[in-house]
Amino acid sequence: MLILVTALIAQEGERDGLVKYSPDFEFRDGIFANFDMVKANLPLPPARIVTDVDMFDREFYDKVTAAKEIVIYDNNGVKKVMKTKSVWGYGRNGVLYINVGSAFHRISFVGNISHFVASVTTYNSNYYDPYYYNPYYSNSYYNNRYYSPQSNIGNTELRQYLLDFATGEVLDYDIESVEVLLMRDPELSDEFQALKNRKKKQMKFVFIRRFNEKHPLYFPAN
Repeated sequence: MLILVTALIAQEGERDGLVKYSPDFEFRDGIFANFDMVKANLPLPPARIVTDVDMFDREFYDKVTAAKEIVIYDNNGVKKVMKTKSVWGYGRNGVLYINVGSAFHRISFVGNISHFVASVTTYNSNYYDPYYYNPYYSNSYYNNRYYSPQSNIGNTELRQYLLDFATGEVLDYDIESVEVLLMRDPELSDEFQALKNRKKKQMKFVFIRRFNEKHPLYFPAN
């Protein structure tokens, strides 16, 4: 009986060669070129990255992804070049990082609906520059006000996002996104829809956590 119980407990976190995600789960170190590699937990290992950066440098991935391109060896030993902006993310010390807003951010809450915070830089196209003058604008308002239609001055702010592990889609962390994602569970969806908007805003994360508990995220066991 003891052997049977032990076996059942061991199987609780496994299904068809998959292991259920838990806080103890570790993502492999390396570059995830796309989301399929993330779901398989099969990144390009650091040994296959062509770089002068020491592989054991604590800032290895920060330095590698600071370049516009990442050169790697593929499975056939052929060199390939990837645009850093097109890379999905990387794994470091068991933690998953995602590329959003031209920077890589740690996904702090992993599940079928994951949550993370990213710093994003936005540019105001209606920026007023008192030193700007364009003689090609005939409109007196633009000339007199030195109005610049475009600006390189950006505003960096922290934003919250959701990652849908079913599709790889990144969504804003708002009521509308949570409503869409909860539609996969009619019971939770109906319960969430019954709330007033103020309560929905307060309970977003609670319902995300409940969804993940009912619908665990699985990865290959090996």
